[in-house]
Amino acid sequence: MKHSLYRLLFFKLMGWKVKGDFDSSIKKCVLIVVPHTSWFDFFIGVFFRGTYPIEINFLAKQELFRFPLGAYLKWMGGIPLNRNKTENKVEAIAKIFESKEVMRLSLSPEGTRKKVTQWKSGYYYIAQKANVPIIPIGFDYENKQVVIFDTFIVTNDFEKDSAYLESLFITIKGKVPAFSYTR
Repeated sequence: MKHSLYRLLFFKLMGWKVKGDFDSSIKKCVLIVVPHTSWFDFFIGVFFRGTYPIEINFLAKQELFRFPLGAYLKWMGGIPLNRNKTENKVEAIAKIFESKEVMRLSLSPEGTRKKVTQWKSGYYYIAQKANVPIIPIGFDYENKQVVIFDTFIVTNDFEKDSAYLESLFITIKGKVPAFSYTR
């Protein structure tokens, strides 16, 4: 019932479509969502996620998990992140993967909603350390579609792998096209 409502809202009323297929049998992975140009991306992600009967997690700064918003964010799959500089984020997130039976972690490798010319590398090293695949996903506002690319296994060649992954998103336009990713 809930998924039917999300499908009605996302596909029929909002007019979005999905290109590609999400392999729901993959229980642990890092989803990289590009481009991240607006707060609206969170809502597109919520609606897209709601069309699938699977759990998808996201990280948010721990300060957001205070009452009353915290309970909602946890219910939505949110995981509080301690942004203390002394903690190794990759190690901490990899440990979360170890402790969970299902963990599909959605991240924005751009690390901000502003224009960037280089991604942050954390998504890659999290996938590598947790030994999980990466599923690239594009939010293409120009064509009102979520593009799901093929599952990618890191090869331990960061330069080559990141160049390939970044190339997938060259034609994808974000909500704020001027902030969309370009190499």
